[in-house]
Amino acid sequence: MGQVNRLTRSKPCLKDKLNTGRAASSGFGWTSSNWSGYAISGKKGSYRQISADWIVPYVKPTVKPTFSSAWIGIDGFKNSSLIQTGTGHESVNGKVRYYAWWEILPASETVIPLPVSPGNHMRASIVKLSPGKWCITLRNLSKCWVFRTVQRYNGPQSSAEWIVEAPQVGFDIAPLSKLSTVCFTCCQVNGRSPRLKVTDGGVMIQNKRLLAVPTLPRSCGSAFSVRRIYRKSPPAVYSMNPIYTTP
Repeated sequence: MGQVNRLTRSKPCLKDKLNTGRAASSGFGWTSSNWSGYAISGKKGSYRQISADWIVPYVKPTVKPTFSSAWIGIDGFKNSSLIQTGTGHESVNGKVRYYAWWEILPASETVIPLPVSPGNHMRASIVKLSPGKWCITLRNLSKCWVFRTVQRYNGPQSSAEWIVEAPQVGFDIAPLSKLSTVCFTCCQVNGRSPRLKVTDGGVMIQNKRLLAVPTLPRSCGSAFSVRRIYRKSPPAVYSMNPIYTTP
């Protein structure tokens, strides 16, 4: 099947050191200008398999272009490598577009030419088959399609993530879409629950403004949601102390 390379591509987690204390005061472990969700890290070679389900969010059309992605991946949290697959949700020229993709940095993402709509139930997995050989699988359970590709990847395998991202467009981090809450379920790493803790979670902050916050982990640490925060949103109270939006 044909595949289309896009200019949009992901970046490793861009840590926001200026707001680390803000995240820690609420129980979360990290802040970033482009990621929000959960990430775990370990020694080199720790992670050989990751999977999860999520629901494709709804995006509100905007006059200015806005972008977002929901995905799972290995590496990218504390290193510059990354193998990942997910869905994209964007508004350009007032028109909303949804699509599926996979990507291995530093190459640009490859669009999967199969239909995606808001509310669809996605299921993804990334599995190491042998040294340097990985299988990326993405299913749309709502539209009954399966995409699978085997690719070469030699990253350190030292982190695993379940993320909502403001992706890179050109050389800049894009404005985050006005999207509905993204619900991740059935999260697994190496074939078992990652037993996520609130300290594994991270919030997205851009220009001192809070944009996205994860909930506390549910289902024994294998499920959570990421909520988009707006200027008029109530405080995001998920842990020890509330995080308030910046006026």
